[in-house]
Amino acid sequence: MSSKLVIVESPAKAKTIQKFLGKTYKVIASNGHVRDLPKSTMGIDIDNDYEPKYITIRGKGDILAQLRKEVKKADKVYLATDPDREGEAISWHLYHALKLSDKPCSRITFNEITKDAVKESLKNSRNIDMNLVDAQQARRVLDRLVGYEISPILWAKIKRGLSAGRVQSVALRIINDREKEINDFIPEEYWTLDAKLIADGGKKPLSARFIGDKNGKVELHSREDVDKVMEALKDKPFHIQKIRRGERRKRGPLPFTTSTLQQEASRKLNMSTQKTMRLAQELYEGVSIKGRGTIGLISYLRTDSTRISETADASCRDYINEHYGRDYIGHPSVKKAQKNRIQDAHEAIRPTDTSLSPDIVKQDLTKDLFRLYQLIWTRFVASRMADAVYETLSVHIGADDYMFNLSASRIKFEGFLTVYQCDGEKSTMNAALDKLREDSELSLEAFEPVQHFTQPAPHYTEATLVKALEELGIGRPSTYSPTITTLLGRHYIVKEKKNLYMTELGEAVNEMMMQGFPSIVNVNFTANMESLLDGIEDGKVKWKTIIENFYPDMNEAVEAARKELDEVKIADEVSDVVCELCGRNMVIKYGPHGKFLACPGFPECRHTMPYYEKIGVNCPKCGKDIVLKKTKKGRKYYGCIAYPDCDFMSWQKPSAKACPKCGGYMVEKGKKLVCADVECGYTEDNNQKED
Repeated sequence: MSSKLVIVESPAKAKTIQKFLGKTYKVIASNGHVRDLPKSTMGIDIDNDYEPKYITIRGKGDILAQLRKEVKKADKVYLATDPDREGEAISWHLYHALKLSDKPCSRITFNEITKDAVKESLKNSRNIDMNLVDAQQARRVLDRLVGYEISPILWAKIKRGLSAGRVQSVALRIINDREKEINDFIPEEYWTLDAKLIADGGKKPLSARFIGDKNGKVELHSREDVDKVMEALKDKPFHIQKIRRGERRKRGPLPFTTSTLQQEASRKLNMSTQKTMRLAQELYEGVSIKGRGTIGLISYLRTDSTRISETADASCRDYINEHYGRDYIGHPSVKKAQKNRIQDAHEAIRPTDTSLSPDIVKQDLTKDLFRLYQLIWTRFVASRMADAVYETLSVHIGADDYMFNLSASRIKFEGFLTVYQCDGEKSTMNAALDKLREDSELSLEAFEPVQHFTQPAPHYTEATLVKALEELGIGRPSTYSPTITTLLGRHYIVKEKKNLYMTELGEAVNEMMMQGFPSIVNVNFTANMESLLDGIEDGKVKWKTIIENFYPDMNEAVEAARKELDEVKIADEVSDVVCELCGRNMVIKYGPHGKFLACPGFPECRHTMPYYEKIGVNCPKCGKDIVLKKTKKGRKYYGCIAYPDCDFMSWQKPSAKACPKCGGYMVEKGKKLVCADVECGYTEDNNQKED
């Protein structure tokens, strides 16, 4: 009897697939990559056409030895690594490391780990796709060149242990730009005015929003503008001029891509991108389900396609028809073409079997696995369901020369909302609104003026950063989570209540990258590089051509940076703070989280203390010094040196100048000084010269 060997990446995947195949097959795992570029050196022969030098990864010798033994026993070898560039590259490395050129060997891929999918893949085996391999090689070599050439500059100019990356450095810049935008933002005052109106025979007041006058829309910028409208409408009648009743349809959502899954899991389940991908990997590789055995519950998790196979689509429609009725079967939304190329190698993320509803598998899954599977299942089913239909009402109300508007809606047919709820979708129509008629008069009960201030763009969260990276064409599905994890791990950014903030260290790294390597952190340049990598996959571009065009300019920038960029290392400046243990004057040092005080007697004396940098401004509460501080996670803020006796703090840098309008303290926002009291609203140019 002939024997066949199937090689996959993970033991969990191997365990699941082994149960699908007969005794003539043996499934074994490589535990990921077996060869890579060396860690100790660049590993790229720049003088020899940028040829990469691959070596066996440390610790993989025993695994390779075991794989070689199994290869000798087998009559045929199937390389069944993941269906993407990375998986193709792993298969290629295995092919060479195991010397499979003299052995019948084929590549197989499957989008889901189910019995039918695995057996079908064996019927459609193929050769290794070198275009995919070369696209991965190009990415790996580019990332190695950037990391190993630029990181030493950061070590020399800031501190050891820092890193630069082709994608991570752009992501850091995006976060930094948003932070600067927020810090420089100056709020502007505006008002809304609602009229509480009573219809004939009504008891509960209706709320109508001021929209303008007979000439069009009118903005209310101040209390004076609001008072003018209210004074003009004193004792004036309100008439319904027009009532529009209509219908609005809301289409079901698209099934998940890697990006949208990470975003929705963050928003609805409060999961980090790293946790989301780890759990999704478990669901993909296989979970033991009572009565079904071990089965992969979802399709492949790294994709930017929203395509669904005809078989999966038909199966889901049958499920909807059986459990909800024919009226709930819909016409799926189609994703509009984007500027950047959509990799359509495999489907959107979906359940492998729609009949395995969350309720059926709940008892076999951990809490978090269940929550994520439920999210994926409901999203997929909703994507095949009918539109939600809303009954809408718009009422135009006139009073003198001014106009007000009242809008409401209610669900007429739930459609996909039966299984997948969307935020903010709720009925606002009531019986009183149904009775409204044109030309009828309403009586004014009261006005409700409300002051508002414009808000800056929000801080990035993991979810919104992933969305931004995808929209800008930066990175690919497999890179989003590792990029964010690296930025957090290097302490370039911190996460507080979902929001991402720059640290002092991150600001220093970003500033140096902006000065020395503007093209590396250029969004358009990086997005164009991703397009070129796609071109390699399509066979339109040779991978070494991209490296040849990229490296000389980067190398020139590295040499210039080495000579021209100033160090931002903090010398051991002596402070006036005396060490509590040995009496020496402590010195200022620079660590992974910024500045701190350390005893110069190290290692005999290891005493350290936080370093507080005075900014030359007195506390508006107690008159003592305001100092630059950091949260436990490294985010900068300004606080009183007398804390905890004085609790003053500000996220923006306070100014020594008092507000001439209200007497309060002012803060620096870009080139402006702004009163810290937004209701005061005073601003002026910041003419203070920087030291």
